[in-house]
Amino acid sequence: MSMINTAELNRLAERYPHVLERSVWQRYRMPLSIGILALYFVFCWWFFAVGKTISEANWGLAGNYLADWVSYEIRPEFQIAPDGSMEITYPRFDPIGPHPNPDWIDARKETVTRTLTEVAPAAQTAAPAAPKSSFSFLAPVAPQAGNAAQAEPTAPKTVTQEVITSAHVTLGSAASIDLDGTNLVLTRGGETVSLALDHVHDTVTLQGPRPDWVEQRAEGGRVIAYFGMAGWIDVTAERVRVRKRFLGWENFIFDTNSPFFDLTPAQVLHKITSEDRIDPKMSNLALAWNNVLYNASWQHLDVWTKLLQTIVMAFMGTLLAMLVAFPLSFIAARNISRNRPMNQLTKRFFDFLRSVDMLIWALFFTRAFGPGPLAGISAIFFTDTGTLGKLYAEALENIDDKQREGVKSVGASPIAVQRFGVLPQVLPVFASQALYFWESNTRSATIIGAVGAGGIGLKLWEAMRTNSDWENVAYMVVLILIVVFLFDAISNSLRSRLMGKSRH
Repeated sequence: MSMINTAELNRLAERYPHVLERSVWQRYRMPLSIGILALYFVFCWWFFAVGKTISEANWGLAGNYLADWVSYEIRPEFQIAPDGSMEITYPRFDPIGPHPNPDWIDARKETVTRTLTEVAPAAQTAAPAAPKSSFSFLAPVAPQAGNAAQAEPTAPKTVTQEVITSAHVTLGSAASIDLDGTNLVLTRGGETVSLALDHVHDTVTLQGPRPDWVEQRAEGGRVIAYFGMAGWIDVTAERVRVRKRFLGWENFIFDTNSPFFDLTPAQVLHKITSEDRIDPKMSNLALAWNNVLYNASWQHLDVWTKLLQTIVMAFMGTLLAMLVAFPLSFIAARNISRNRPMNQLTKRFFDFLRSVDMLIWALFFTRAFGPGPLAGISAIFFTDTGTLGKLYAEALENIDDKQREGVKSVGASPIAVQRFGVLPQVLPVFASQALYFWESNTRSATIIGAVGAGGIGLKLWEAMRTNSDWENVAYMVVLILIVVFLFDAISNSLRSRLMGKSRH
């Protein structure tokens, strides 16, 4: 290859100026393209109000949601009586266990004497009961004065009780709460906030300036304070709800109802190998495995079953779509089938199937078949039949006709021509595309499951709707990622083997 020097290039430019002269578009297309792209981004920024959205976003709340994925909360609630005494309660399924007494709550108790006035139940004369079968459009008649005696208070009763008068809650190394029934002091880092609790008017008064980590939407209303990774609290005049966060997933193996709860691995192993049965009906090993599968907090067996449903949905939907799209693609390919009306009709059929999104098909089949995997399989089957059919037809239209003509020249039948002249060229491509869709549908099956099409998607949506079980959401997302990574590796390996075989 010879090179043209500058002098020769100049001489050519003088002799043929119309050939080497650059047009206006050629000279300015790059800056114009960059300018148009910049204007488009500016328009999108204005049209979607990106700046306003970013400035008004609650990044602290977003951080709390992200922290909930990798942590769990213990939720003590301080119920405050009108006299300032308190009682600590825990939710029924709190991860702390059946007898909570955390060391990060320092509750100071005192013995007090109270005078209680009880109301005696009213003695009343029963009116004749109406027959059960009777019915009347008339309003119920109020009891007459002589039918029921007025409730009267009994004599006052003096009791001695031990109550909580103040408490100190340690949320983190630099975060704490001090509560004495009428006042609440919040400490975060070097900042301190005081709240006055008015039980008469049911108000919470913020004393002093309000920092960014304290939220009160209405004057005198509830107060929410965020302590970062340490947790958050919700304050009203009669109740203080504490949410202390701990890193990790609580009770992932055994829940609080299990006899193996809160035991070290060595203690669990000792109980499993012990001859003394905890449950006479089964061995300790079977009991431990049963407790893991039916963990009330994590529901491992149900999650794994739903994940298997998702995998089966993706596989069956893709397999059926491939089996239907394969013969139809030969009809849609113009170089295979010379019938133009059938070509167009088949292609329009593919367009119809793939123009409706998989999620819409899932909603349709959920109404038709009811919630379950059958609706998900049908949605995947319909969508992928249209997409695979189009891709298969395009692959057939791009084959090399010389190989087909060579098979036809030896007198082979039309079926043999397709078998030996067409399939060897397109079969690796068909298989590769089907494997890719199988891998992709594993993710898609999760989405359509959220609308009732079965699988782990519905389970994931239920956990997200509670807005408090984000660690369960993270658990299911990790399982989905593992399955997707595994299927991606399998499909890549199979595709490389198929393409490798086609080269030899």
